[in-house]
Amino acid sequence: MALHLILRLEGPLMAFGGETIDNLGVIRDFPAQSMLTGLIANALGWRREDAAAHDRLQSRLIFGARLDRPGIRFTEFQTAELRKDDAGWTTTGTPEPRGGGDGTYKGQHLRYRDHLADAAVLIALRLEPADESPTLQDVGQALQRPMRPLFLGRKPCIPSGPLFAGFIDATDVLAALTQASPLAPTPLARAQWPAGEGDLPGSRRIDLCDERNWTSGVHGGWRPVCQGSLPLETPA
Repeated sequence: MALHLILRLEGPLMAFGGETIDNLGVIRDFPAQSMLTGLIANALGWRREDAAAHDRLQSRLIFGARLDRPGIRFTEFQTAELRKDDAGWTTTGTPEPRGGGDGTYKGQHLRYRDHLADAAVLIALRLEPADESPTLQDVGQALQRPMRPLFLGRKPCIPSGPLFAGFIDATDVLAALTQASPLAPTPLARAQWPAGEGDLPGSRRIDLCDERNWTSGVHGGWRPVCQGSLPLETPA
């Protein structure tokens, strides 16, 4: 048996980012390994510059997700106009002006960003090795008293309640997802968990690219995961 931390992700909006193409900010159905790493790191008070700590935490993170309420997907249209003396904020901390000649300032920045509305997602996770700092208990305490405000994918996506939902002893991630109480009434919930962390009849295995190199800031590599429909016992 291993100790698993349970997270409750609920809010008016959330966005589990996928591969951005040009100005299209698409989302996935399940949170990425990099998103949960950033969420935990933010709760612990780490800075983006702490790349080695982020990479190590990401490599220790073993988690699965269960969609108790899939929510409604919609696309938000965003527009902003930069004047010649304006500059955009960047993750490097250096303001970035708009490139090109004077004519480029006559048009707006156009963005399309996908979101989920009114979704409820349950996460079961553990860290290996378990005795390395930060421990799972450290993460649980940080999520209850985060050093900074937390968000579900994008900064406007604020949780509607506490993320920490307790601990569960389970043989693997799939067992922890099965044992955790439903966040919403549903006989079947779609789930995703790492390959080798439980077997479910009818599930399928895919390769997923959702790990970030926190030094370069880009995603790369592949990890095998399983997806399937998980029967749940709805409380009377």
